[in-house]
Formats: sequence, C-alpha cells, structure tokens
Amino acid sequence: MGQDLTICNETLLEFERLIESGGCNPWEGQLRTGVDLGTANIVLAVVDEHDRPVAGATYPSTVVRDGIVVDYIGALNAVTKLKDELEARLGTTLEAGACAIPPGIIEGNVRVIGNVVEGAGFRLTNVVDEPTAAASVLGITDGAVVDVGGGTTGISILKDGKVIFTGDEPTGGTHMTLVLAGFHGWSIQEAELAKRDPAQESRVFPVVKPVVEKMASIVGRYLKDYPVDQIYVVGGACCFTQFEQTFEKCLGVPVIKPAAPLLVTPLGIAVNCTQ
Repeated sequence: MGQDLTICNETLLEFERLIESGGCNPWEGQLRTGVDLGTANIVLAVVDEHDRPVAGATYPSTVVRDGIVVDYIGALNAVTKLKDELEARLGTTLEAGACAIPPGIIEGNVRVIGNVVEGAGFRLTNVVDEPTAAASVLGITDGAVVDVGGGTTGISILKDGKVIFTGDEPTGGTHMTLVLAGFHGWSIQEAELAKRDPAQESRVFPVVKPVVEKMASIVGRYLKDYPVDQIYVVGGACCFTQFEQTFEKCLGVPVIKPAAPLLVTPLGIAVNCTQ
C-alpha cells in the first residue's frame, strides 16, 4: 500500500493554480524560495514557514542540459526576471533561496547552479538533490522516487525516512522529443509542442513508449540492489496518462504518480530552503 497522497495532491494543484492564475496566497512567517533550473522549464516556488505554497512562476528553459548550465547569463536573467515578477506580486523581497541538482552531478556544476541563485539576488541556504526534494513533498519514508526530467532520469531510494542511494542517467523528455521529431519528420519545436499537448497523446505516446521503457530499465538496474515496494514518479516527462502503467509493466512494482508531477520537485526545493 503506497503513501496516501490526497493532501499532497491538493497542495500541488493549489500551487499549479497559483502559477496559472498569477496569484498569491496569504502567508505566515518568513518566505522561502525554491529555484528549479530544469532542462525544459525554470520554476520558482515560494512557501511560507508552514510549507504552504504562496506563489510560483515558470519560464521555458533552454539554459540547462542534462543537469548542466550551458548558458549562465541566460539562466541568471531568467531567474532574476522570475524573482522580480514574484516580488512585485507579493509586495516584498524574497531573500532565502535553495536550488536542486540531479544525483551524481560533479561539484563544479553544483557551484554553477548555486551561483545562478546567488547572482539573481538570493541568499543560498541549501542545495538538495532533486528526487530527495520530491520525496519531502510526497511525505515518503520508504520506496523509490524517480524524477524524470528533460535531460535525465534520477532516482532516490528511501528507507525509514533516510536516503540510502541516489543515481542518475541521461534519458528524459528531450530524448522523447528527438524520437518524435525523427519519426514524424517534425522540427524539434513541433515535436516539443505535440509532446506537451494532452490532446495528441494517442499519437505521441506509442512513438515515445520505447524511451519510457528505457527509463524503466535504468530504474530497474538500480532496484536490483535496492528492492522497493513502490515507486513514485515525478517530473514533466511523466505527465502522459499511460506513463505509470508502462513503468509498472516493465518493473513489476506499483508505480504512483502525484497530481501536477512537474511541480513536485520545485515545491520540494522550497520546502528544503532552510533559514
């Protein structure tokens, strides 16, 4: 039996609504911001001292590839723009900020991601790995959290509330886009738009299904040494309705996907933003 995600899902859908509406919630205490530099999107999440979502904003990203910042100035400008936008909305300065990294990233790249957050005017309080950030939102103490991003598939194994293993390999949403573009003879932009359009899932998913199976095989290799009773999938690339069913068939382990899976990690980064 997996974790009951009812309250978690309500929180995620509330955060999604705040982003889509451009609104904000009342808050108590100090505000904390999570900065998620994703391959496909940059997301800023703001929570209060009770870890409740207060505001959020997103920006399409081309500045990160496979967890590595490839356009530092572009990343800095995007995060600064989102910070300014949120501060104007909230009527206050956002000071404390945290960021996240895919598991297994080398130290130099960690510094660059932290420098982006500090360069945008935040006081960097924490750097957490992405699947661990997601686990803190999901309230998981045991199992595997798989973060399927634009460039990589990352995994954290938790036991008794502690992370006992993290791993990460290149294969993510970008690979889906490339396969889709090659199959249909589309441009990358056309393929990306089709991939994100729920109305086109019936023609998109059969083409990208082998990529999902490859992601499952990556996870399966890690699970040989760390068997679990359930797997939680998050990240933008797992938004397809058939994603968890495909994973489950490949792995033989129950797969659970929360609401708004793209927003789990950003919210988790904010929750891990210590004062």
